[in-house]
Amino acid sequence: MNYMQKGAELYATLAQWLINNPSSAFLVVLFLAVFLGILGIAAMSGNRGSVSRRLAGDSISIGALGRAPRLRQESKEGFWNSLIAGIEKRVPLVDEANRSTMRRRLIQAGFMGPNAVRTYYAVRLIMTVALPLAFVFVGPLVLPDMNNQKIIIIAMILCVAGLYLPSSWLARRIANRQRAIAEAFPDALDMMVVCVEAGLGLDASFNRVGSELTRSHPALATQLALVSLELRAGKSRSDALRNLSERIGLDEVNSFVTLLIQSDNLGTSISQALTVHADEMRTKRMLRAEEQANKLPVKLTIPLVLFILPCMVTVIMLPAIITIVRDIIPALGGN
Repeated sequence: MNYMQKGAELYATLAQWLINNPSSAFLVVLFLAVFLGILGIAAMSGNRGSVSRRLAGDSISIGALGRAPRLRQESKEGFWNSLIAGIEKRVPLVDEANRSTMRRRLIQAGFMGPNAVRTYYAVRLIMTVALPLAFVFVGPLVLPDMNNQKIIIIAMILCVAGLYLPSSWLARRIANRQRAIAEAFPDALDMMVVCVEAGLGLDASFNRVGSELTRSHPALATQLALVSLELRAGKSRSDALRNLSERIGLDEVNSFVTLLIQSDNLGTSISQALTVHADEMRTKRMLRAEEQANKLPVKLTIPLVLFILPCMVTVIMLPAIITIVRDIIPALGGN
């Protein structure tokens, strides 16, 4: 209790000093804003360094047409990995019970680096601690009339937000990535059918299709390039395809992988199987587009009721309201 009282007195003294010295308060707020901004940029969108490019997952460099994909050369670990290592020495970052599940989710989101799990938990820890601390120090300066109870409540809300925002962002990134791959998958199957019918083997078809889709569908091109690299490294075709299914996590890709494995084991025509499957994928894509189109009237109901309907009612009722105000109300009043 004495420590809490001393901490509260120290904080009150510091806040009073910052209020009495606005120039120093501005420098402190500017420092905190720049520091948190640098951490956020480095954690979420810092794709400039080699470590961030590796964690982003798209570290496959696909060459010109007909050339094999290759891995980019990466430099030494930078400041971000050193910071994570320093934090991990004092705080256990990784939840070992859910490590494999989190690793799979990060791979599906495109973060395939070796330190992706540690980085994710480090970002959660930094946001959980930094957001409430920043508000505790900056809040009384921006809103001096706020009492301590409100400050504590808002700081707790920010702490919970910092804990769950990375998870929500990761789920949204996985959904967006899977949606992009699902939209591109029928095109990739059509190109693969053309390659197989032209005489290329299935392994060479992955390489060729990945090279063709680099600009239009980079997420799917990266996954196909990884399959090609695994096959070149000596993995069996079934294992490479199962890894593809696990990295993407889509039902369409799972059925495609099952189809190829069964066709390979039973010795049936891969070209015919791919043709039938490509037709099915195009039909599913058309059904998804029709479903989205059919949802539009329901989605338009909310803005229609909130914004357009009141305006229409006002325009229709305004002449009657004017007549009532001008004629009926004075007549009732005897004027």
